[in-house]
Amino acid sequence: MSRRPFFLLAGALALAVLIAGCGIIDYYFLPPPEDTAQELYESGMEYMKDKQYGDAAQAFVKLKDRYPFSPFTPKAEVALGDAYFLDGKYIQAVDAYKEFEAMHPSHEDTPYVLYQIGLASYNMFRSIDLRQDNVREALEYFYRVEETFPDSDYAKSSNEYVVKCRRVLAEHEIFVADFFWRTEQYGPAWKRYIYVVENYGDIADVRSYAKRRAEYSYYEYQKTLSEDERQEIQGSWKKWLKKWL
Repeated sequence: MSRRPFFLLAGALALAVLIAGCGIIDYYFLPPPEDTAQELYESGMEYMKDKQYGDAAQAFVKLKDRYPFSPFTPKAEVALGDAYFLDGKYIQAVDAYKEFEAMHPSHEDTPYVLYQIGLASYNMFRSIDLRQDNVREALEYFYRVEETFPDSDYAKSSNEYVVKCRRVLAEHEIFVADFFWRTEQYGPAWKRYIYVVENYGDIADVRSYAKRRAEYSYYEYQKTLSEDERQEIQGSWKKWLKKWL
């Protein structure tokens, strides 16, 4: 073999080894390429199908952080709220949905997001004897869906949840009023029952109960008052009675 072909072959082998060596170096020492926004979104949706909601949330958060201006980002923001919601993490779900609403107030998914905020807030209800701030917030968002998006797919269901929320709030007021009655605090009990009568007329059975209890509370309450105080509240009581009849 002549020396020229030998050197050409040796050079080719050396180049091949160098290229292979660079590949090995890249494999072990360079970070792997990041997933694209589409890949992260599709990965998150696959996790959702498999009900791996924690992994799905991680994928959607990565997409939001790495690609804030991607067309996949708004869909990932809604899906992030859904992942938290389906995982029973209602506080995180509400935060995610609210962030989406703030960033995209005119988006086509806004009726759905508002409805989901209401639903997540309603699902945080635990007991009638506790503060009902979450139910009040749920009611606010269901009203918004009804009033702002009456032709949306979520308006009818929102109306049904408006009724449910108002019943919970009315029954909470009754619980407090009954507590005052049992502890012989007839004045506060009377005022609570009146509040229910005046503000929850659409909850017929609760209003009827509150009306009867208001009458009992009034008669017990007036026994604790001086003559002047009794005369003062009788005028208001007669006006309320006329309005109720």
